[in-house]
Amino acid sequence: MVTTGALLHGDLPRHLDYNPSEHPVVLQLGGSEPADLARCAELAQQWNYDEIDLNCGCPSERVQKGAFGACLMAEPVLVAECVRAMRLACDRPISVKHRLGLDQMDASQSERDYRFVLDFILAVADAGASQVTIHARNAVLKGLSPKENRTKPALHYEIAKQLRSDAQKYYPYLKVMLNGGLETNEQIANHWQDFDGFMVGRAAYHFPAMLLGWDDLLESDGLAVGYLFSETQWHRIQIGLVQQSKQWFDECQKRQKPFYLGAITRHIMGLAHGRAGARRWRQRLSDHGALATVKTKEAIEEFFFEASLELGDWAAFDFAHVHSEESRGHG
Repeated sequence: MVTTGALLHGDLPRHLDYNPSEHPVVLQLGGSEPADLARCAELAQQWNYDEIDLNCGCPSERVQKGAFGACLMAEPVLVAECVRAMRLACDRPISVKHRLGLDQMDASQSERDYRFVLDFILAVADAGASQVTIHARNAVLKGLSPKENRTKPALHYEIAKQLRSDAQKYYPYLKVMLNGGLETNEQIANHWQDFDGFMVGRAAYHFPAMLLGWDDLLESDGLAVGYLFSETQWHRIQIGLVQQSKQWFDECQKRQKPFYLGAITRHIMGLAHGRAGARRWRQRLSDHGALATVKTKEAIEEFFFEASLELGDWAAFDFAHVHSEESRGHG
């Protein structure tokens, strides 16, 4: 999430730049002023983002002080104005991420509380949102930390399913996505027919191997859910890490910016999840002293080679293959 203030008054390349290989890529905005959000939507289009998402689900007190995030669910008219302003300012799809309710509401027991969240969805859909993503638990605005808000309020997938059914009676083309507590592909498969898609965040970040099953899920309509890194895949992944790191090194050199390999390794700690030696591998990749010494492409190779030895001798990959892959890439 990027706040409107950060975009309107900050360093645009720092907040908006990305690699073209990341498409399709979505910009999630935090804000509550329609005019500011409209301007940021224009910027998103200029930077060729594929979609713009409005955050109405973040419960942190700092975000509340900025008058955006989950507290906006209490102001559906304002949120609708924000969506409408963004929709008029660009031709990119507009989506909204939100919660099942606020504080002690219980949409599973109270018709009034259920109507609260349904009316919110209908308001943003009427304003032009083409998609909503329901984090299927309440946002507790006072008394719980953001981390606790991701685990303590009860999940109610069945209520999110009913909301999709009721909302699509009015807006048949509205996509309704499910978010919250989705940690395995089996869970996703269990709800495959109930939603138009799924948002998986921390589980995918901490256990990226689950992404391997997503093509199979799509191609089998939710029936195939397996995922494991084979040794061949792991070999390919390690070579890819070296190549990506070298490309980042070249980019830093080109832009005359400092290169720090930790900017990459801190995001890949979950790659070896479940493998023997994974803890020691993570320790290697988070050794700031060792990372600070990596200043050349040769040092990048050596760093990843040494880390791979923590996973067993078989995992140490052949850098001759890395070089041959690079040569074919430049040929």
